[in-house]
Amino acid sequence: MKKKFKFKQDSSSIMLRSFMFLITVIILISGIITVIAVGNQLMETSQKSASGIIKSLKKTDIDGNDDWKNWRATNALDTSTSHVFVHNMRKDANTKYYYSPDTRNLLKIKPKKIPLIKNLYYRHDMGFLYYATGHARGIDYKLWVSLDAQFETLVRVVMVMIVILLLTVIISPLYIQLVANHLTNSLTKLTKSAEASSSSHMLRHASQLPVPASPTEVTNLATSFDRLLTHLYEQSEKEKTFISNAAHELRTPIATIRTHAQLIERRGKEHPEVIDKSVGYINEESHQMANLVDELLTLTRADRTSLDLKEFDLSKSLLVIKDKMAPLLKQQLTTDISEQITVKAHKESVEQIIINLLSNAGKYSDPTSEIKLSVKKLNDHVVVQVADQGNGISAEDGSHIFERFYRSSEIRGSTSGTGLGLAIAKQLADLNHAQLSFEANQPQGTIFSLTF
Repeated sequence: MKKKFKFKQDSSSIMLRSFMFLITVIILISGIITVIAVGNQLMETSQKSASGIIKSLKKTDIDGNDDWKNWRATNALDTSTSHVFVHNMRKDANTKYYYSPDTRNLLKIKPKKIPLIKNLYYRHDMGFLYYATGHARGIDYKLWVSLDAQFETLVRVVMVMIVILLLTVIISPLYIQLVANHLTNSLTKLTKSAEASSSSHMLRHASQLPVPASPTEVTNLATSFDRLLTHLYEQSEKEKTFISNAAHELRTPIATIRTHAQLIERRGKEHPEVIDKSVGYINEESHQMANLVDELLTLTRADRTSLDLKEFDLSKSLLVIKDKMAPLLKQQLTTDISEQITVKAHKESVEQIIINLLSNAGKYSDPTSEIKLSVKKLNDHVVVQVADQGNGISAEDGSHIFERFYRSSEIRGSTSGTGLGLAIAKQLADLNHAQLSFEANQPQGTIFSLTF
């Protein structure tokens, strides 16, 4: 099997082939047009010259040998290129036919007519001939003008065009290749840098690609790649942190469960009283693990899904949430809910956001304090707020409050939780095209606002 020849498909090769094809076509078309124009001009010149000779013959009125000799003597006819035949058809004419030199030889073999071109003939031993005729006072005049000189001029024009084409074909690839390399070198370097960055060892840090100053398209492409690499690096770091934190959060309840299981195994028979206590710990820790796994699954689904946003009655949903959460919170839950406020969002995820915010407020507020759930419409925005009277959020914690597994050092270990509630709320808010923010409550506490 013969292998099919394949052209290189890199930008430089494609550019070279395209430009060479374009330049060759342009030069060929230009050459053809030039040859036609020059040939037409030469034919017109020959036509004018022949017409002048015919007019001269008509004016002379060649009716005898003296007239013919007189015309030959006074007319600057080049007999090497022009052949005249005069046929005197008058009844009283002494001489019927007059021939210029070599005209008899010309008429022995009749030249062949060239199709499509008027008055153009060809004879193999004489080349191209222009034919003109005239008639005056019973006398016919016929003239053949050799076009050898004109044809040589046309051949020279063709040769010049061929030389120009050859020089262009030889020089153009070098110039085009130089320009193409200048344009594609930056792209080639960018490609090599991108390939190097895609290797596993380069993913350990946010590698930067070289950003060339020109051409603009490559500059923009390199800048976009840099942003993409930075985003991928940050996403990779977040995933590593997420996995590390998840493993850490799971390790504690698993260690507790194993410890109490081993305690029951070692001392359960001798000290039955430890069984109930250990089973209680195991049950509590298993619930915490189940909650953590559920929250991890929620985050994973939120990362990979898009929500179907529909118009629904937010006021009615908040009243349902209030009735559901009031018995579960130790604090007093008050509301300020305007009627018939609607938003375009995903109802179930919005309800989960509010429940997470209320649960979070309940964890970090004094049981004797108050939690307030409200909704109001401000211009084109709808704002749901959950306000508590807890210890508030410090400036240091504020920049990390929506990070996964983040918990303040002050509450870590003292308050149960996984540190995922606010992260889930923020992720769901983004999917609903809503903004989740917080601010200090006066005189103390925090206000979380969900703005549509």
